[in-house]
Amino acid sequence: MLPFITATTYLTALREGGSLPGLVEADDSGTYVVKFTGAGQGTKALVAEIVVGELGRRLGIKVPELALIDIDKELGRREPDEEVQDLVKASVGLNLAIDFLPGSVGYDRSFDIDPADVAPIVWLDAYVANVDRSARNTNLLIWHRTLWAIDHGACLRFHHAWGSPEAFARSPYNYADHVLSGRGNPRTVHDRLSAQVSEQLLDEVLELVPDDWLLPDPDRPDPKAPPDAAAARAAYRTYLAMRLAAAERWLP
Repeated sequence: MLPFITATTYLTALREGGSLPGLVEADDSGTYVVKFTGAGQGTKALVAEIVVGELGRRLGIKVPELALIDIDKELGRREPDEEVQDLVKASVGLNLAIDFLPGSVGYDRSFDIDPADVAPIVWLDAYVANVDRSARNTNLLIWHRTLWAIDHGACLRFHHAWGSPEAFARSPYNYADHVLSGRGNPRTVHDRLSAQVSEQLLDEVLELVPDDWLLPDPDRPDPKAPPDAAAARAAYRTYLAMRLAAAERWLP
C-alpha cells in the first residue's frame, strides 16, 4: 500500500492548474502537494496519478513519492478563500499527497538535461496517452539538476468514457506537441521498458489505488464502466496490456 498520512495544516493553494491542488503539512512532518477528490476532475485524475506515477517510478523515471492523505473537514476553516473552503469540505476523507520538492523549478527547453532521462519519459507518455506535457504546460521539474515528471492526471483518457480497449490501444500519439520532442527517441528504450511492464507489474501498481476510487462515478454515469473495484482493475490491466501490444501504432 501507499503510505498513509494525516493532514495537519493547509498552507496555500497552488493555482497553476485547474484542479486547485493545495500545499499541505502532514503528521509525518512532511510537506505535500495534495490533489483533492472534490476537484472537478474527481477521483479519475487521482487514479491516473497513482497508476502512471508508480508505473514510471518502477521503470526508473524520477517521480515524487506518493501517499494517501486523510483530510479533516476542519482543515480549510481558516482559509479565507471560499473556493478552497468548499473544495476541502467536498474532499473530506482520503486524498492523494505528492511529495513537495522544495526549490525545484519548472523545466523549459533552455535547460541542459541528461539525454538518458528524456526517452523513458516520452515513451511512458506515449504509452499512457499523456496529453499534458507540452511547452505550454511542461509538468516537468528540475530538482537537484535532475529531471522529474509530475502531474499525470490527464493520462488514461479511456476511463472517462469506457469503451473499446482496441481503440485506445491503436490510437497514435502526438509527439509534435510534446515538450521533449526531438530530445529523445522512445524507440531506443522501447524493448527495455516494455519488457518490464508485465502483468504482475500492472497488478502491483493497480493494487495501490483505493477501492472506492475505482467504483462507478454516480455523477458521471457510464453504462460501460466496470461495476466494482476488481472489475475496474481487470479493465485497466486489459487496456494497458493491449496498448503495449499495439506499440507499433503509437511509437514514432
